[in-house]
Amino acid sequence: MTSDRKPSGLEFLEQGRSVIKSEIRALTHLLDNLGEDFSRAIELLINTEGKIIVAGMGKSGHIGRKIAATLSSTGNPAHFVHPAEASHGDLGVLAKGDTVLILSNSGETPELAHLISHVKRFSIPTIGVASVSDSTLIHNSTVGIILPKTGEACETGVVPSNSTTMLLALGDALAITLMKSKNFSVDSFREFHPGGKLGARLTKVEAIMHRGSEIPLVEMTTPMDETLLKMTKKGFGVAGIVSSDGNLMGIITDGDLRRHMDGLLGHTAGDVMTPNPITISPDSLAEEALALMNEKGVTCLFVVNQKSDSKVVGILHIHDCLRLGVV
Repeated sequence: MTSDRKPSGLEFLEQGRSVIKSEIRALTHLLDNLGEDFSRAIELLINTEGKIIVAGMGKSGHIGRKIAATLSSTGNPAHFVHPAEASHGDLGVLAKGDTVLILSNSGETPELAHLISHVKRFSIPTIGVASVSDSTLIHNSTVGIILPKTGEACETGVVPSNSTTMLLALGDALAITLMKSKNFSVDSFREFHPGGKLGARLTKVEAIMHRGSEIPLVEMTTPMDETLLKMTKKGFGVAGIVSSDGNLMGIITDGDLRRHMDGLLGHTAGDVMTPNPITISPDSLAEEALALMNEKGVTCLFVVNQKSDSKVVGILHIHDCLRLGVV
């Protein structure tokens, strides 16, 4: 007789945790078994003069698409080729100087046969990734990376889970190690991600700051009535106080105005200012500027060129960051 008792929420939670624990164990096995073949694969990728072609069927194919996208976004031209389509014209994408990365848990996926035969015929370097060392894929690869056999996270042992998690982690390890070996910087990354929230986060301050006549600047000896007019006209609610050679000496905010309200118009900007204001460099990232403003509780930052004795080159308002999409 079967029970029609429904599992409890606690049982669901335990089942979910069991899957995650299983995948963590699989990743630990991968970490412990990663060896010289990984280093050889990286050397092969570093020396690739053309494209990196990634191929895989089923779930391995989905992981392969992600790996190809990660490689491309980190400065390594990569394309995903579907093995089933390869023999119908897509093999033409392969060229001298390319390297092929083939993913298959079993290493015996039938659809890979034409691709393996083609790369071998034209002596195209191949990195094979499989969990079976004595497989067709590994035997025909320039470098073979063997995934440890850990079973899957489900009781049936047939749902790709541990194997795909290891494959995804290995792909990230290959891409990021390759990225580091080529000194791929934040600036380089920004070139490949100009749009979206990631592009916004990686935008430099100099790209969104206000410049020239937009900057509310006065000198130390400027009377406060003129300073107030400058603050009102520029619309930032602050004024930067500069020396005769353009170096930032201080800042006037609404708080400074309140503290000097008694006889305010009889003072100069130098009398009222707060010295040593918070600043940021033009090379800083927009997300760093926003974090600094939130941390210090300010809405504006003067942008100074620290290589030239704190000369003011711009001003940034918190709204500039928010409009860009930095949050």
